[in-house]
Amino acid sequence: MPNNGLRVNSLTAEREQKPQMSINISDKKTMTDLLSRSDTQQSPCIAIMGEQLTPLLQRFAVIPSSITIVVHLFIAQHHDLADLVTQCHTFDGTSLEDIRLQLNDIYRSECQGSHTVIAREGKSRIHLHIGEIETSLRKLCSNGAQGISHWIPSSINVIDSLSQGALWQMARLSTPQSQVLLPSDLYQQLSSEAINSFYPKANQAGFALHILGRDSESKSGHESDKLYIETKPVFNVDNISKEIALKERQALKQQQDASLNDNPLEAANTGNIAIIGGGVASACLALSLAERGQAVSLFCMDQAPGQQASGNKQGAIYPLLTPEHGVLSHYFIQGYLFSRQRILSLTQQGFDISHDFCGILQTGFDQRSHARLDKIITSQPWAASIAQAVSAEKANQIAGIEINHPGIYYPLGGWVSPQQLSHAAIDKAAKITQVEQHYQTHISEIHQRDGMWYLEAKQGEQQMQFGPFSNVVLANGRHLTDYPQTQHLPISGFRGQVSHIPSRGELRSLNTVLCSHGYLTPSHEQLHCTGASYIKDPDNLDYSSKEQLDNLYKIRSSYDAKWAQEQVDISGHSARVGVRMVTRDHAPMMGCAPDFESILSRYQALPQGKAHGQYWQAYQAPIHHGLYVLGGLGSRGLTSGPLAAELLAAQLCGEIIPTSVDVLRLLNPNRMWMRKLVKGKALF
Repeated sequence: MPNNGLRVNSLTAEREQKPQMSINISDKKTMTDLLSRSDTQQSPCIAIMGEQLTPLLQRFAVIPSSITIVVHLFIAQHHDLADLVTQCHTFDGTSLEDIRLQLNDIYRSECQGSHTVIAREGKSRIHLHIGEIETSLRKLCSNGAQGISHWIPSSINVIDSLSQGALWQMARLSTPQSQVLLPSDLYQQLSSEAINSFYPKANQAGFALHILGRDSESKSGHESDKLYIETKPVFNVDNISKEIALKERQALKQQQDASLNDNPLEAANTGNIAIIGGGVASACLALSLAERGQAVSLFCMDQAPGQQASGNKQGAIYPLLTPEHGVLSHYFIQGYLFSRQRILSLTQQGFDISHDFCGILQTGFDQRSHARLDKIITSQPWAASIAQAVSAEKANQIAGIEINHPGIYYPLGGWVSPQQLSHAAIDKAAKITQVEQHYQTHISEIHQRDGMWYLEAKQGEQQMQFGPFSNVVLANGRHLTDYPQTQHLPISGFRGQVSHIPSRGELRSLNTVLCSHGYLTPSHEQLHCTGASYIKDPDNLDYSSKEQLDNLYKIRSSYDAKWAQEQVDISGHSARVGVRMVTRDHAPMMGCAPDFESILSRYQALPQGKAHGQYWQAYQAPIHHGLYVLGGLGSRGLTSGPLAAELLAAQLCGEIIPTSVDVLRLLNPNRMWMRKLVKGKALF
């Protein structure tokens, strides 16, 4: 934080009276005109702060679809979402229904922190930050040029609550020319004392104040609802104050970077991006980058997307909850909600993705598992839309068949075809940007020369080289550790055989996903999926009769009903085998690829103990510049993967990353080693 005691206040004369707003047609610029300016290639980024969000958000709905925009919404209390959800129906013919449905899921989840809403078929994003505003600001990281250009407080309460510290955090996340826009009705409500109190704090952080109003003199229809900005500011910032403020903003950003030495958040190098992989992770990353206007090259070893771990017929979507509800379960709830909206958004746009958000029913199968589930559900006041305790009788009603066990019900959960989701995400990406797709192309080697990356590949019987690429993302599942740069990542492959059983008898009535010792899905194309086996470091991916029998045993040991004992038929030997990559802490890996050889070299050269820990806190952890990791999604990759891809896309594009520092550390590919090193502990 800058030393405000030494800061020179550049306000030479406070106004005794609040300036009156006087606007004529020649002095105003519409918000559409403002957002259309191409000062950078990045999408315009604005922030709206406070509880009175609906009128402002509705006005932005009339901005032409040709303009891609990013909106950050900051609200202090979760219940402030209620009004926004209620009113986001229709505004002068412009539907906000897609936004409303997503916001409603977030509202019902009662989950604070950051959430991302996909709007206007991916043309725009709304990043919602729930919690005390200054705290939310401090948790956000900016690693590039795309800061917030305009801050719009929506109420007197916000103006009164913005401390000097909060304004400096706003400044840290801003572009150099950022402004505070005061809605005209809010400006008229503010007393002279309030304006004269707020302006010096804003001025000190380098913010000019402008008026944001509505043009009542234009034609009827949408034109009458254009937002405009008075080009003559209410208060400006003198050049000396601006220069000092910019230096102090830079100091704050450097302070942020130093606090993240263990987890560098390097943006992508200028230039092209190659993604290696063809499953849910790589497909969702390609889509998240495409929605930001970034062209990509996709390399997949198979004939089509979703042939590896993403090739199962049905995959479950539900959160991983823990009794303490720490960062891990918080991330999985956010991922749970984001995966839902990603699937619903694509299907609403006409993409064919087999899915059913029919809920998920999780029950125990022995005394220990029952006790664990009971501890999870009773330890926290989970929102009803996230997790509900259900009796054995209620479980029978939900499932439609006999369960006879109490458990946890996840009403927003369900199943989806991972393969179809992968296809749809890539197809959507290809519709909105350039996506070079290379199939049957196994990348066997990656290497860097003169700051650029080259890929060695086998395409059929032919050896080929691709590149140069400015950036490479490894999102290739079980092949993530095939390369010298990533071979030491603390991540393991687990074989999983999923059995396909015909739908018959009572099984036809199953209408929710069951999770216990194994899992069982409702019927899809006359088949149910059940399993799965869990074998570390497999030496083959062949069909296993033993694992087929193990899957049968899991169902029979979970449910003693007639359908489980007599109607689960594995005799057709129909199954599919895949490998999911798993981390010890169950969190994905997302971010810069760590340079383990450099880490090891420094580790061996340094004394052990306290001094060793101080070194790793003072110096940035070595990374392979331009190389990124997206993997380790484990058995709940459909819940965690799409959000991890969205966060990585934001990092690559130099945006404000829409999550907390704690979540970014949770996902850091280097976390296993750095947790030891920063504490001065032995690496091995």
